[in-house]
Amino acid sequence: MKSLMIYGATGYTGRLAVEQAVASGLPVLLAGRGREALIDLAGRFDLPYRVFDLADEAAIDAAFKEVAAILNCAGPFLRTAGPLMRAALRNGVDYLDIAAELDSYRLAEVLEEEAREAGVMLLPGGGGSVAMLGCLAGHAARRVEDPQTVRVALHVSGAMSRGSAVSAAESVTTETFIRSHGRLVPRPDAERVLFDFGDGPAPCFPVTLPDLITIGRSTGAANVETFVHVSGAAFPEGDLAALPDGPNAEERASHPYQAAVEVVGCDGATARSILHTVNGYTFTPMAAAEAARRVLAGTRRAGFQTPAELFGDDFIEGFPETRLLDL
Repeated sequence: MKSLMIYGATGYTGRLAVEQAVASGLPVLLAGRGREALIDLAGRFDLPYRVFDLADEAAIDAAFKEVAAILNCAGPFLRTAGPLMRAALRNGVDYLDIAAELDSYRLAEVLEEEAREAGVMLLPGGGGSVAMLGCLAGHAARRVEDPQTVRVALHVSGAMSRGSAVSAAESVTTETFIRSHGRLVPRPDAERVLFDFGDGPAPCFPVTLPDLITIGRSTGAANVETFVHVSGAAFPEGDLAALPDGPNAEERASHPYQAAVEVVGCDGATARSILHTVNGYTFTPMAAAEAARRVLAGTRRAGFQTPAELFGDDFIEGFPETRLLDL
C-alpha cells in the first residue's frame, strides 16, 4: 500500500500529526531535512523515513516513490509549498498541507489546471483554521438563499508555536485584503468589528487569511472578510527563534478556540453561527490526519480543493469538543 509522506515530521505540529496518523493506522513515511531528528522520530514509531532538501528535485522525486499523498507540515509555507506542490504534480502524488498563510492557496490557484491534467489533488489547509472556518461558513451559508457576503472571525487563544510565529512573520503583508466581487483587493479601512463568540461582543481586527480564497470557492460568495480576536500571547514579539517549541498538552487544553460567522444572502437575510472547538494545535493534527485518511481511502478530486468542498461542511463536527451553534 502506498504511503502518506509527512514532510516536516519533526517540527512541533508535524510530530503531533505523525502521532495522529499512526493512531489512525495510516501507512506513514516520515520526511524532512534533519537526519538525526528523523532517525529519532522514526525509531520511536518504527517508521521509514526519507531525508532530502527542497532544492534537490532529483532527491525529492526519488523520495516520492510509493507515496500516494504528502502532508506538508513544514513552514514557512512561502518556502516549502512551491517545491512540494510541483513535485506532487511531477510524481502523481496528492498534496495536503496545514498552512494558515495565503501562499499555498494562491499557488494552488495558479497550478489548478495543471493539477487537473495530471490527475493530482491540491488540498492546502487540510487541517487547521481553514477547515474550521470553511465548514462553519458553509454551515451558515446553507441557511440563506444565494450567499453574497461572508464575514468570519477566529478567536485565537494561548501561545503560538515557534514555527507558526516564524511562518506568520514571513507572510505578513503591508496591506490587508478582502474578497470583493470575486477578487482580492486592499481593504479600504482597518476598523475593528464586533463578533459574538458566545460570551458577548468582542472586538476583532481585520487580517488577511487564506479563507478569503477558500470560503469564496466553497460557498460561492463574491465578498469575504476575515478577522481575528486575540487573547493571550497568540502573536508574540521579540526574538521568535527564542520561543518554546510550542504549547504543551495542558496549555492547549486550557485555551480552546472559537469562531463566528455572518452570512448575508441575495435577499438581505442574515445567518449567524459560532464554532467552539479545541485549541488549534490540537485540532490541526487531528483534522490533517483525518483528511489524509479520507484521501488515502479514495475521497479525492483532481485540482485545487478545499476541506469544506471535498469532505462537506460537516467534516469538523465529528472531532472531540467541537460544536456548531446557530444564533
